[in-house]
Amino acid sequence: MNFKDIHSVYFIGIGGIGMSAIARYFNSQGKHVSGYDKTETTLTKKLVAESVDVHYDDRGAKVLNELPKSNTLVVYTPAIPASMGELMSLNSEGYYVIKRARALGIISSEFETYAVAGTHGKTTTSAILAHVLYQTEEKCNAFIGGITSNYNSNCIIEAESKRVVVEADEFDRSFLELKPNYAIVTTMDSDHLDIYGDGAHLQKSFNDFINLVNVNGHVWLQADIEVSSFKLKEGLRFNTYGFGTVADWKGENLRYENGYFYFDIVNGEDLYVAVEFGLPGQHNAENALAVFALCMTNGVDETVIRNAFKTFKGVKRRFDFHIRRDDLVVIDDYAHHPTEITAFLSSIKTIYPDRKLTTVFQPHLYSRTRDFMDEFAKALELTDELYLLDIYPAREAPLPGITSEKLLEKINLENKYMSTKLNIVNDLNKEKKELVVIVGAGDIDTCIQPIVNSYQNNIK
Repeated sequence: MNFKDIHSVYFIGIGGIGMSAIARYFNSQGKHVSGYDKTETTLTKKLVAESVDVHYDDRGAKVLNELPKSNTLVVYTPAIPASMGELMSLNSEGYYVIKRARALGIISSEFETYAVAGTHGKTTTSAILAHVLYQTEEKCNAFIGGITSNYNSNCIIEAESKRVVVEADEFDRSFLELKPNYAIVTTMDSDHLDIYGDGAHLQKSFNDFINLVNVNGHVWLQADIEVSSFKLKEGLRFNTYGFGTVADWKGENLRYENGYFYFDIVNGEDLYVAVEFGLPGQHNAENALAVFALCMTNGVDETVIRNAFKTFKGVKRRFDFHIRRDDLVVIDDYAHHPTEITAFLSSIKTIYPDRKLTTVFQPHLYSRTRDFMDEFAKALELTDELYLLDIYPAREAPLPGITSEKLLEKINLENKYMSTKLNIVNDLNKEKKELVVIVGAGDIDTCIQPIVNSYQNNIK
């Protein structure tokens, strides 16, 4: 089916961060967009406000009466079980049904594609890259796996631009649907082992992704990624980048001065001094370094890049400040892998070395908790005080013996407690806090505003 011939697009799982971005794109193209999701969320409310029809009950075969078979595209997320009534009915009746990744691949094939992959950091890096390119004369479109604070959206649509920034998701091997002109790979730690089985299969998938880059394009790899076992196609150009390591583009001298973060960049004989970037932490500076390298290599003016870095406001739920007072700081972050948690908490302690750090964490997925139980325990020992919520199951059924209580036992920390979404506000308010961070990728975001409200309404 040619996307230009489509009149209607129906999304199963329309409230997902990636799905809603594609829904917005088709809506902007004048298609009739509608869809299903399990629960009403902020994202689905925004879609409804943009004239997208959304319902929250599985209508099974009844959905066939609402969707004409001809000229209708059905897009679903792999998070939806194959037994879902609507999905089964649409498949059995021969509707044109594709995964989200396939839809994104087809859309991006019409553009010069800038893809950002990696087990950590791809959302922030995609958002930085999109913000920089949007400041150029050519601007860009973008599909990002988070809500960018600069644009208050996960989707940037610029009708006249021939470029698109795409967050390339390794989950379910989705990024293998893309044909990038340029790519950044931020990290390649073991993750999604429920999909890949082991790190070797994950690495192969990244190898396959890198080889999808146009032979006239370019790849930027984080310098700690082991590429000796990669089999790269002939003619593919790549550079490395990183802090504290040998790299083609090297970040140095990261510092915090007068409320701003700066770092220097070395590329061969070229030195770029005092690059200012708004987000704290070496991991965020490294994300910016990758974007700097790509943009400079592709001819973007250095002044444009520097000014864009200064005005970049970040991504919602990525080092997101909610309260920033002298007596109290509250931050939330999407970190859900031990490597991400370690980077986040280490950055927090660097910025606020004299404050007692209280962490509220919700593990995400039984399988990830099982696979990285010891690593999670070690990462969470970086905090001074911990409130642990139950595991968010997402698409999974419980696994015997894999619980938050089991994780709590492994954490070598004096001040550690179990809590719940219902009780966490009361638990936090039992004594005065100095620095509170809310961490996780499940539905812990529903706790953020109640926690913030409790502190704003009851200043201690």
